[in-house]
Amino acid sequence: VGPTGTGKTLCVKQKLMAGMDASLYTPLFLTFSAQTSANQTQDILDGKMDKRRKGVYGPPAGKRYQIFVDDMNMPLREVYFAQPPIEILRQWMDHGGWYDRKMYTKSNIIDVMFVGAMGPPGGG
Repeated sequence: VGPTGTGKTLCVKQKLMAGMDASLYTPLFLTFSAQTSANQTQDILDGKMDKRRKGVYGPPAGKRYQIFVDDMNMPLREVYFAQPPIEILRQWMDHGGWYDRKMYTKSNIIDVMFVGAMGPPGGG
């Protein structure tokens, strides 16, 4: 967390791209905006996952995803102050995955870690 223009994104991207073991870690980059929805966030991340076994998804075998979420303060707040793109990430952190919107089954997401950066809270 820090003010705009202080190099948060640059430092994290540099570390993820060059400072980690490339044979084990694969970075993914996701930038939130005021228009980002929970469905978009889920679709982007689901599109990168491989099926490991029934109901379990993750990066290719032997790899771990490092998912960098930039501008986490940007999604618009709803009437009750929720920010849906952040709520879908929280659902993974609390429950280890989310529900497939087409099959109505739980998708467990494994071998991922999240890194976030944001400006002062308030949204876009």
